Order: sequence, then C-alpha cells, then structure tokens
Amino acid sequence: MTVISGTVIAIYLVAMLGLGIAAYRYTSNLKDYILGGRQLGGAVTALSAGASDMSGWLMLGLPGAIYASGLNQIWIAVGLVAGALLNWHFVAHRLRRYTELAGDALTMPDYFENRFADRSRVLRVVSAFVTLIFFTIYTSAGLVSGAILFEQVFSLDYRMALIIGAASILSYTAIGGFLGVCWTDTVQGIMMFFALLIVPAIAISSMGGWQEMLDGVGSAAPPGVFDAFYDTTLIGAVSLMAWGLGYFGQPHILARFMALRDERDMPQAQMIGMTWMVLALYGALATGFAGIGYFADRPLDNPETVFLALSQALFNPWIAGILLAAVLAAIMSTVSSQLLVSSSVIAEDFWKRLLRPQAEAKELLRVGRLSVAAISIVAFLLALDRESTVLSLVAYAWAGFGAAFGPVVLFSLFWQRMTRNGALAGMIAGAATVIVWKQLSGGLFDVYEILPGFILASAAIFVVSIAGRAPSAEVLAMHASVAPR
Repeated sequence: MTVISGTVIAIYLVAMLGLGIAAYRYTSNLKDYILGGRQLGGAVTALSAGASDMSGWLMLGLPGAIYASGLNQIWIAVGLVAGALLNWHFVAHRLRRYTELAGDALTMPDYFENRFADRSRVLRVVSAFVTLIFFTIYTSAGLVSGAILFEQVFSLDYRMALIIGAASILSYTAIGGFLGVCWTDTVQGIMMFFALLIVPAIAISSMGGWQEMLDGVGSAAPPGVFDAFYDTTLIGAVSLMAWGLGYFGQPHILARFMALRDERDMPQAQMIGMTWMVLALYGALATGFAGIGYFADRPLDNPETVFLALSQALFNPWIAGILLAAVLAAIMSTVSSQLLVSSSVIAEDFWKRLLRPQAEAKELLRVGRLSVAAISIVAFLLALDRESTVLSLVAYAWAGFGAAFGPVVLFSLFWQRMTRNGALAGMIAGAATVIVWKQLSGGLFDVYEILPGFILASAAIFVVSIAGRAPSAEVLAMHASVAPR
C-alpha cells in the first residue's frame, strides 16, 4: 500500500509543480507575483480563500479535536462559519475597492501606509514585522502537518518527513507566485471538499449506518461526547467561537479579496466559499465522530491522525493515495499562501520601499522567490519540535493576526476618524496581548488569547484616534470614495 499511495502522491506533487510552472509564464512583475494582476475570477477566489484558510487543521486538527474530546469542540466551527460570513459580507467589497484606490496597495502593510498617508513608514515596518513573526509560526504548523502525513503513511523519520514536505511546497510557491498558488489552491480545495465528505460517509456505512455509528461512539467514548457544553462553561464556548474574529486579520485570506477581478464577482465568490466551508467543516466533524466508533477497540495514539487512519483502513491503496493527497493539498494550499504573503512583505515593504526604491521588476521577483526559501528555513527549524501540535501552532498564529490586524482592518474600512497613531496602537496592543496572554494560564487566562487581544486592540484604536488630531482632508476624501455604491 505504501508504494501505491506514494505513487499517487508523487503524481499529485508533479501536477501541482506543473501548475506552478504554467503560472510562471504569466508572472512578469511584482504585482503579478503578489496579486496575480488583480485578475482572479469569483470561483477561483472562493476556492483559493477556503483552501488557504483551512489548511491541514481542517483535516488533521479539527477531526482530532472531535475524536479526543467530542462535541464540545464544535464551537470552533460555529465561530469560524460566523466569522467567515461576516468577512465576506462586510470586508471583501470595501477592501478590494480601498486597496486599489489607496495607491494600488499590494500588501496589507502597503494598504495601511497608504490608507493613513503615513510618510514616516513606521506603520509599514511594524505591520510587516507582525506579518513575518506570525506567518513563520503559521508556516511551521503546516510543515508539522506535512511531516505527520509522510510519517504516518511511509513510516519515515520525522525529520526526513519534514524535509520532503517543505521541499514540495517550496518548489511551486517560489516558481508560480500568486497565480500558481491560487490555481493549485483551486484544485486542492476541490480535493479537500470531496475527501472530507467521502471518508466519513464510507466509515459510517462500514459500521452499519448513522445510528449504529452513534451507538458505537456512545459505548466507546467517555461520558459527554455528545454534549456541546460538557466540561465547557459559557466563557469556554465563547472563547472557542472567538476563532471567528481571526478572519478579519488574516493576510493570506484578505489577499484573495484584493486580487478579485471585479467587485461584481463577489456575490458568486461568497456563495461558493461559504457553501464549501460549511460542508467541509461538517465532513471534518463527522470524521472525528466516525473515528471514535471505528477505532473503539484500538484507540489511536495521535488523535490528529484519525483522517489518515480511516483513509488507509477503508479504501484500496489507489483511492487511499488520492485521499492522502487531499490532506497534503490542505497543507500545501495554506503554507504556500503564507509563504507568498511573507515573501511579498519582504520584497514590497522592505526591499522596494525601504532598502532599494530603484529596484527593477526582475530584481523584486528574485527577492520574492529567495524570501520564500529563507522563511521556509526558519519555519522548518521551528517545526523540528516534535511535541508541537497542529492545532496549538495554528491557534497561536491565528490569534496573532486576528488581534493585531483584525480591528485595524475593520476600523480602517468603516471609521473615517481613525488615525495613523490609532492604527499603530491597535496593532501593537493586539500583538502584544496575544504574546503575553499565551504565556499565562489559569482562570481568566485560559480564555483564547484572540478575544482579549481583539478587545484591547479595538480600545487602543478608539482612544488614541479620538485623542489625536483628526485625519487630513485628503485621507477623509479617500475614505468617503469607498462608501458602498
């Protein structure tokens, strides 16, 4: 089975590299490399946003959490659906329009600087550093996911599995840029979608049906597996739902909105994106429950391998190989997006804007591609810690972006009185709160760090903006031009 599954995964990797090479032909300047020339269609935008959003967390972390703890983990999914819907409805249109009007901004630091007419560059530098710090952690989570996959399927040493996964993702990201990432994300999003529906369906069928599966779960699992509030307080549920706040500040998701070809494609993109998300989350939850019943007499050592274990146990090697490739697709789609945004920050916000303003297009492309390799190396070193779990790494990075950028993005799009200093205060307050809160534990500090980070960042934005001088007439006029049409 290992040889056949390995063959299928190898074919998949070659196909993704082929898409990256094809996209290379359409990547002639930094705007193409970072945002694909703002030419994404609605369907590609939706599937790419979903695939880059969910990552290996959807196929490893969430099913594993359900397998280990039961229905009390469902609040994460509830919060994510609410956050994603609000993000599409309130942020997508305005951000697409605003980034184009604000000096044709290509990155979030670029947007922040142009939005507030910040000639000191401090806003760009701080937001760029926040992006690099949390995306490096986020990327390491993806590499851990890839290593778990190769380790589980091929019985490889963890470090060797980590090397193979990192090299696979690095190749097509550096070559194809944004278009390569989005094209591969579209394919990967489709693969993830069907895999998450097929695996739990076949697992439930193999146990005799839905009721038989539930009976098996009830007899095998500890008490409270079907109770959404078991061992969970109201504060605990709110803490899990706070994951949804993270959507407003994720640069790799916001970049998809910025790259959309036409605002009129937004409703189609939202419909496709939300349908994909709800059904995929349902599949992930069902996979966790099916795993409890299926492996009742032989519990898994690592809960986060439940999808992998079901794929290998239920399907012939060729189909299992395709399903395992879908897990790799989930991992690669997110890591590639994170690497691309991080390299874009280095090329656009540091190299072009601060170090070499005279740099030409080819030089900036080269810097962007070299940056992918450099960030991958740092993330690889972080991922060497075998004790790290996918969910914990993703939670930390997700909170960092959600608290540091989320309030700044929302206030900047909807409040004309917001100032540069308010944005800077909110960004620093959000990031610092997440970092400090993460080191504390017990009582109130057990609340997911994104919630206090988001609240304190919002307060800092409001107080500092009101206390300072009002924005210039130029900034106010630009904000007024972005009002809904």
